[in-house]
Amino acid sequence: MRKYLSSAVYTLVSILVLGSFSLACSGSKQKEITATANTPETVKKDSTNTKPADNKTILAKREVPVLCYHQIRNNIASDSKRAHDDIIAPDKFKEHMKMLADSGYHTILPDQLYNYLVYGGKLPEKPIMITFDDTDEDQFTTGNSTLKKYGFKGVYFIMTVSIGRKGRINYMTKQQIKQLADEGNTIASHTYDHKNFAQFTDEDWTTQIDAPTKKLEEITGKKVSYFAFPYGVFKSATLHKLKEHGFKAAFILSTARDENYPLYTIRRIIDPGRYTAKNLYYSINKSFNKTKS
Repeated sequence: MRKYLSSAVYTLVSILVLGSFSLACSGSKQKEITATANTPETVKKDSTNTKPADNKTILAKREVPVLCYHQIRNNIASDSKRAHDDIIAPDKFKEHMKMLADSGYHTILPDQLYNYLVYGGKLPEKPIMITFDDTDEDQFTTGNSTLKKYGFKGVYFIMTVSIGRKGRINYMTKQQIKQLADEGNTIASHTYDHKNFAQFTDEDWTTQIDAPTKKLEEITGKKVSYFAFPYGVFKSATLHKLKEHGFKAAFILSTARDENYPLYTIRRIIDPGRYTAKNLYYSINKSFNKTKS
């Protein structure tokens, strides 16, 4: 009797053990499935496998605010009235960047904007792009240091003739441009010597476009894919050549975009030195919050 009882107990214990093991395995498997379901996608959608948006779709998307800066310094007596729009005092620039940060803006770079416009890529809440033209050294000393304070990144459109020049206005060195690129900012083209794009000759595509691109790529070790028009002026008949010369997108100022080349006429607005932080906030919303995707 004791023998049969021991056998029965053994069998019962075995069933309980096996059942517990089975449940444990099942639970473990379920946890594995749940964990897999809750983790971020391990395979990101490759934009090259997605059909790019057409021009009408790109134009219909809500515009991302893009700000343009030139000189970050105090005005001097010899500055013309026109120059005042391109000059912003360091204290005011810092005040404006603080306003953007306090207002919840997040800076984006051209690759992010391109993927949003062409492939429907996601952007952070309240995206904004901060750009600088003409290579002035104060964009590095005051501009970049201020952006870093708020975790911002910028886009620097370099006029290559000016690199390393010193004088009444000092310009960035190769080392400073390289540092900006290494820190995750975007280095882009602004021609060789600021020649009006609408007046380009055939030779200018080499001297004003290809040669500066090559120089900037040698300095940074990174591909240059974006361009800003001097004076914000473009000529529709030659916009197609920007793509042929390797650019993914180009930036104008506040004039209307070209409906056939919306990627090559992305709007920016200048933040004038006379603006208060409140003026800038209202200007951003008035200029860019007109349409929704």
